[in-house]
Amino acid sequence: MLKNLNDAHSWKESLAAAKHRQVLNMLLLGFSAGLPILLIFSSLSLWLREAGIEKSAVTYFSWAALGYSFKFVWAPLVDCLPIPVLTRRLGLRRSWLLVSQLGVMLAITLMAYSNPEVESQLMYMAMGAVLLGFSSATQDITIDAYRIEAANADMQGMMTASYVTGYRLGMIVAGAGALYLASYLGTRMDAYSYDAWKLTYHSMSLFMLVGIITTLAMQEPINRVKTHAFLAQDYLRLVLSFALSVMAFIACFWLSAGVVDGLKAFFEHANFSNFLLEVARLLFACGCAFWVAKLAIKLKLVERKVIEVSYLLPIKSFFENYGMRTAWLLLALIGLYRISDIVLGVISTVFYQDMGFSKTEIADAVKVFGLIMTIVGAFLGGILAMRIGVMKILFIGALLVVLTNLLFIVLVYSGHNLHVLYFVVAADNLVAGIATSAFIAFLSSLIDVRFTAMQYAMFSSLMTLIPKLLAGYSGGIVDSLGYTSFFVIASCIGLPVLILVYLANKSLNIRQRT
Repeated sequence: MLKNLNDAHSWKESLAAAKHRQVLNMLLLGFSAGLPILLIFSSLSLWLREAGIEKSAVTYFSWAALGYSFKFVWAPLVDCLPIPVLTRRLGLRRSWLLVSQLGVMLAITLMAYSNPEVESQLMYMAMGAVLLGFSSATQDITIDAYRIEAANADMQGMMTASYVTGYRLGMIVAGAGALYLASYLGTRMDAYSYDAWKLTYHSMSLFMLVGIITTLAMQEPINRVKTHAFLAQDYLRLVLSFALSVMAFIACFWLSAGVVDGLKAFFEHANFSNFLLEVARLLFACGCAFWVAKLAIKLKLVERKVIEVSYLLPIKSFFENYGMRTAWLLLALIGLYRISDIVLGVISTVFYQDMGFSKTEIADAVKVFGLIMTIVGAFLGGILAMRIGVMKILFIGALLVVLTNLLFIVLVYSGHNLHVLYFVVAADNLVAGIATSAFIAFLSSLIDVRFTAMQYAMFSSLMTLIPKLLAGYSGGIVDSLGYTSFFVIASCIGLPVLILVYLANKSLNIRQRT
């Protein structure tokens, strides 16, 4: 069923939505979702560096977060697989939330008990990081599904704003909070203390109680529509097939490392050829996983009907609900909406450094002040989405991103000027918050509640795929053309998005009327 994304509400109704109980739940769940990510990236990286781990090994740990990019693969399990005992008592969404949150706590605790300075314990640290990435991505899948099912379409803007705010607060605690605590407990680059990091990560695991208590206290969403029910053994076979496919992916990716390393020596343009070889390696591993899954179906390890309902039916439903032309238009908009800000965002910190700003100045402006402006923008975007409609604020957000990217040119010519830095950061993060709230509300409105987890996981993976691939070339563009030309390009690539928003809105309105 198509939803009207141009519905408008009064200011009183829009502001009153902020007091809704589900909005508070999303704030707390957002905090729970934002906590784990930096415990894999920046905070963990600093811990490993202080422990004397080489930079090349430190960067490998970032692969533990690959689950965020491929979460659509096991999202159907979250949509259809009941958890013994828990699902009967808590419901499908809350049971998956509880299991994933406990998995996050367990992973952080395992990492806390692993001293990377001891070589034999580094493997346990890696296992904890992988478990943390998988559990956190599963929690994100479930929270997204819960958010869409727990409130109507016109509330999604405010629900999203609350979620983004909580997510950012969780990142502050796991990022700046963890570093402040570790420093206070006495660990430094020149004086590593395992006990300080151990206590810090134990403290971070306790913060997950916020999400667990919220999960136990809130109600199961009532908007969920059950589609098919299979026997327990059918679900178990699906899980087994999924596990075999994952193992095939890991084995092929690992075994092909030596071949890829050997091929790299034959290419003259190292950076570009290395990128292509790594992409080929990834595609090869994905192909292995696909054929293992296909073999499992052929050997009747898993029933074809289960695969069709879990994976193919959500995709078929999307195209049937919106029609072929509108569906492809929507997918193009999803894949390109964030292209301008992601391409610029990858190089922004390097740009600030090149302009002569110190790490402290960047941290104060971007990590603290900028984060506050993002939160303000998120709530403003949520309120405006209710007040004037999702599609209008979606267009305004895309237009403002194009304009604020041009503001960085002012900083190019002003150089080391803190007033200009704060102005640019304020505008950039405020607009990013507005656009993000509108975009997530837009994605949520497209979902068929029969396949909430699967469809949203596909959309959220698609929305960063193309932008992140292009962002990898941002450094090369800057080296070749300079910052001014790069910022003009980063703005211009956002212009087609405005056309896509207009065409998508027009197409949706036509289908709504007919």
